[in-house]
Amino acid sequence: MSSGPGAASAPAPDPHDSPPTSGTPAARPARKSSMFSSLKVRNYRLFFMGQVVSNIGTWMQRIAQDWLVLSLTGSSAAVGITTALQFLPMLLFGLYGGVLVDRLRKRPALLVTQSAMALTAIALAVLTLTGHVQVWHVYLAAFAVGLATVVDNPARQSFVSELVGPGQLQNAVSLNSANFQSARLVGPAVAGLLITGVGTGYAFLFNGLSFIAPLTGLLLMRARELHAVERAPRGKGQLREGVRYVTGRPELIWPIVLVGFVGTFAFNFPVYLSAFADDVFHAGAGAYSMFNTLMAVGSVAGALLAARRGTARLRLLIMAAMAFGALEIVAATTPELWMFALLMIPLGLFGMTVNVTTNTSLQMSTDPAMRGRVMALYMMIFLGGSPVGAPIVGWITDTYGARVGLAAGGAVAAIAAAVIGLVLARVGNLRLSVGWYGGHPRVRFVPREQDQLAPAA
Repeated sequence: MSSGPGAASAPAPDPHDSPPTSGTPAARPARKSSMFSSLKVRNYRLFFMGQVVSNIGTWMQRIAQDWLVLSLTGSSAAVGITTALQFLPMLLFGLYGGVLVDRLRKRPALLVTQSAMALTAIALAVLTLTGHVQVWHVYLAAFAVGLATVVDNPARQSFVSELVGPGQLQNAVSLNSANFQSARLVGPAVAGLLITGVGTGYAFLFNGLSFIAPLTGLLLMRARELHAVERAPRGKGQLREGVRYVTGRPELIWPIVLVGFVGTFAFNFPVYLSAFADDVFHAGAGAYSMFNTLMAVGSVAGALLAARRGTARLRLLIMAAMAFGALEIVAATTPELWMFALLMIPLGLFGMTVNVTTNTSLQMSTDPAMRGRVMALYMMIFLGGSPVGAPIVGWITDTYGARVGLAAGGAVAAIAAAVIGLVLARVGNLRLSVGWYGGHPRVRFVPREQDQLAPAA
């Protein structure tokens, strides 16, 4: 079953939520969806099950990698260098990876990238278990994983539409996010047990072997059941073409700009939460772990709630980003640890809503032949924002305190969401409508030619 070539295979954004453009597709998926409806698709089910195992291994390696570098060097700066090396390839080559993904078939590309990451983890495991590991080995492994991610990330993001088609895209993207965040609850805990029990080498080994699951799932998929999409032919200027494609469409460029502000200034939780645990509440590593766990719980809830929605509206993205920023400002003022900890749940929920809604709306509004480049640009800005913003928010936090740092990050997110919402409304020829509906206040954007307000109760 084919989803059709070109932009006609993607559903259109809601006209009340984003401006119409000449390239906006006409089809739209069903609005209502059961929470796990995309798991009925056999190919996606294989993909999802493989990611369950692999994501746990990924989180285990993240913890083990940082701990190993700290053990070898005793330097937190060295841990930061490792993280930077893993993100650097995406910042340098992310757009080129998107060009490759648009040219290649997604399943063979994923077989190559997942195998490369598996071999990297196993090599690091062997070096660690034999006692020959040095810090430059970890640096090299982190950079190698980053290089594979340049192709793997946009390929995995855009492959979802081939697995389920446009009608189930929102549900499948949301379940992927829930999958990753659920692994965030399990992986670090298992890694901690392995590190303290038998050493970091076995955590790397588990991660390397965990790639057997997604590789097996990819091999067992039925190619005839994939939704065919148009691949971009090899040619010159495709990188510039992708950038022009995004910048010429408000429904693509403005969500990416918003995610850039949110990711750079508001998503730097390692800086914020460690400062609150240590400097504000003086509660130590236990509180920091609790904050992260509660945020992961909220993220899973946000992803599952997104799975129930049948569409990804830009209006929801703007509202979720504003709520996310406002909650950070509220959290910055809380006097008690338990109040701050409880706020991590809605923060995780709204943060995940921003992530999932942006991801889905971009894929649904993009020509399939351009999807790899669009998703690569999105991932480059979203993943690259935190490392770029970390020194800035770290300086603010060190200079003016954790409360000012978190409040400033939340204010940037809320203001950016409000401004971009107004820009989208202006471009889409919409106006703000305030009235009463069913006895409740109702605020929404409506077309300017629609003169009547909602009826008063």
